[in-house]
Formats: sequence, structure tokens, C-alpha cells
Amino acid sequence: MGTEVPANQKPDVPEELSEADRRKKEIDDWLPITSSRNAKWWYSAFHNVTAMVGAGVLSLPYAMANLGWGPGTVILVLSWTITLYTLWQMVEMHEMVPGKRFDRYHELGQHAFGEKLGLYIVVPQQLICEVGVDIVYMVTGGKSLQKIHNLVCKDCAPIKLTYFIMIFASVHFVLSHLPNFNSISGVSLAAAVMSLSYSTIAWSASVHKGVQPDVDYGYKASTTSGTVFDFFSALGDVAFAYAGHNVVLEIQATIPSKPGKPSKGPMWKGVVVAYIVVAFCYFPVALIGYYMFGNKVEDNILISLEKPTWLIVAANMFVVIHVIGSYQIYAIPVFDMLETLLVKKLHFRPSRKLRFVTRNIYVAFTMFVGICFPFFGGLLGFFGGFAFAPTTYFDASVPIPESPSFHFQLPCIMWLAICKPKRFSLSWIINWICIILGFLLMILSPIGGLRTIILNAKDYKFFS
Repeated sequence: MGTEVPANQKPDVPEELSEADRRKKEIDDWLPITSSRNAKWWYSAFHNVTAMVGAGVLSLPYAMANLGWGPGTVILVLSWTITLYTLWQMVEMHEMVPGKRFDRYHELGQHAFGEKLGLYIVVPQQLICEVGVDIVYMVTGGKSLQKIHNLVCKDCAPIKLTYFIMIFASVHFVLSHLPNFNSISGVSLAAAVMSLSYSTIAWSASVHKGVQPDVDYGYKASTTSGTVFDFFSALGDVAFAYAGHNVVLEIQATIPSKPGKPSKGPMWKGVVVAYIVVAFCYFPVALIGYYMFGNKVEDNILISLEKPTWLIVAANMFVVIHVIGSYQIYAIPVFDMLETLLVKKLHFRPSRKLRFVTRNIYVAFTMFVGICFPFFGGLLGFFGGFAFAPTTYFDASVPIPESPSFHFQLPCIMWLAICKPKRFSLSWIINWICIILGFLLMILSPIGGLRTIILNAKDYKFFS
């Protein structure tokens, strides 16, 4: 379940360790999540920025167009506040059992709900979240590269999006072989800087372009049913934008912990810095972008901005660099799950060859799915609601009953299950509010996202 709290430096293996313990330590030292524990608080900051600020920020003006000024602003602020609160809960729960660290999401789930049930609840939903993000980032990276090509070479023959997704994927066939979080810290730092840069370009270029002459702040859809479905989909866009919780325990696992100096101190410091950056990225892009373009804004704000050309090219290049880092942040926990299964359950020997094959297959899979389904807006709404709302919004609740329906969502209802705050106390009330809002988001937003996919599907071809 949890792993023992390590010192800053890994101790030598005592001679008296049994063969089983020796093998366990060898595996832990090889797996991506537990192989390195020397991260600093600023690693937490830029890992969290990279995980949080991604393709979703570019869809926020479009989400505002479907939500409207009042509901949109409230939902943005409420989402920022709730997700910061639930992220604090995750950081606190990482070492809530003395002598153990819950380095992986499913380990915390197993502690809260039991060995088997916790595993069955957490792993499927976490995989949907992380693999879903990587698929969407494949599409985003490819579209940004295509946009760069179209802007730089306006007289060139058009090139299929498929080829740009393959170009984007080629980078990951190399980077995916970096062993753990600390080894991608440079990539993650560059990605975090890029996220702040292209967000700034997005809203500042919108200001430069000015309020459009025919700007309209009414809802985009012409029918009531269309407006309602678009509203649901926009909720998923917002959920996608705050999807960083899925990797927070894994990021915290890289920070050293000692008696009297637990990892939650530096981790929370990094999280606060990250959320300040998130606010500087999200709110100006969402509000200014919607103010300038109204309901005619595209589902990616950069598509609405054609001039100055060099600035939009730079912004799209920054997006490419950022989603390269974001892809890796979400891929490493998946690599850890796959490699744990192969080594611990199927008894493969930990080796570079095993890692090479496993990770290349994963990158190829996300590339193939992204090529087949390049529905950017619909993917945000569908994955955002179905997968990210449960993992982000309800990180607190009560012990779940033995019901099959709970096996298809990730009810991070661990706070009340483990800490058991007094009934009707402030903590109890706040957590139930988070549960209700998260449940509504999980139910409603995939409806709009699925409708968007269906409507767009007729305009797309496989390998477009």
C-alpha cells in the first residue's frame, strides 16, 4: 500500500535483508514514482503548473461564450477555489499515516476503501483521466503545429493534421524514456514558462485586436436545447482546465521526507505558487478573450487571433513546448502502473528493454487514437466531465457502499472516510458541497461533450 518514509539519501541495503525485501527495494528504486526523492519545493511548483495549465486555458473564452458572463465568472472562481481546497486535502493525506507515504493515488484509495475495492475504484478512473489528457494533448500539439505551418507558409499546399500529430508524437518516442519525474524537471520547467508565456500572448493579443465591431455576448446556440447542451459541454471545458489533481500524490512522492519535516510543507508551498500562476493564466485569458470576441470566439482562442502573425506563431510554438511537458507529466504515472503490473504481477525483470517496449507502445496508442478522433472541443467537454470532475472536485466524502455504480467513477471521498470530521461541522458541510457540485458536473458535462462529438463527427474523416 504506502511506502516507508525515506531519508534524503537512500540507505545502503543491509546484508540481513531477505531476498524478497531485496527484490522489493530493487523494484521500488526502478519504478518511476519511487526511484527519486530529492525534489525541491519549486519542482512541485512548475510540475503543478505544467499539469494544470494546458490546452484547457485556450478553450476558456469559448466556455465563457457558452456559459455567459454571470455563470461563467462564478464557475471559474468557484472551480479555482474548490480545486485549491481539494488539492490541499490531497497534500495533507499523502503522509497522514505515520511511517508511510501514499505515493500513488490508488494507494490512498486502498487505505480509505480497502485493498481490492480501493484499487478497483481508483485505477480505472485515473487511467481514463491520464490517458485522456495525453490523447487530447496529441491533438492539441498537432493542431498547433498545423497552425504554425499555415501561418508561416500561407501559399503552401495543405498538410493533413495526421502528419502533424505524428511529428508531435515523435518527440515523445524519445522523451518517454526519461526514467522519472525528476529526470523531466527541465522539460517541465520549460513547459511551465511556456504556459505563462502563451497565456499572456493570448490575452494581450486579444487586447491589441480590440473589441470586435459585431461583438455579441448572447449564447452561441440559436435554440434552447442547443444552449443547454453547450452549457453542459462548457462545464467540461472548465473541469478539463483544472485537471491537475490526478498526479499530485505522484509529484509529492518525489519530495524527501524526514521526521519533523514532512513533504507536505514544501509541496504545499509549491502548490500555492502554482495556483497563483494558474490565476494569472486563466482569468485574463477567459475574461478578456470573451470580452473581445464575444460568442464568435473559436474553441481555441489562438485560432481567433490571426495578427500579428509572428506573435501568434510564437504562441502556438509555446503551446507545443508546453503540451510536450504536460504529456510527460501525465504519462509517467501511467508508465508506473504498467511497469508495476509487468514487474510485480507478471514477474518481468526490470530492464531498459521492458521500459523501451512498454513506453513506445503507450505513445503509439495515444497517437493513433488522437489521429482517429481529432474533435478538440468535444474531447475537452467529454473527458473533462466524465473523468476529471470526480478526481478533482470530490476529494472528500464518506465511505462508499458496495455498489457497482461507484466502480465507474473515481469517488475521491477519502477525507471524510479517513479523517471523519464531526457531522455538520464546517469541514463536513464544505466537503458535501464539493461532492454535490462535482457529481452534477460529472453527470451534465459529458452530455454536452458527447453531443459536440456527434455533431462534429460528420465533418471529420479518419486520419484527417
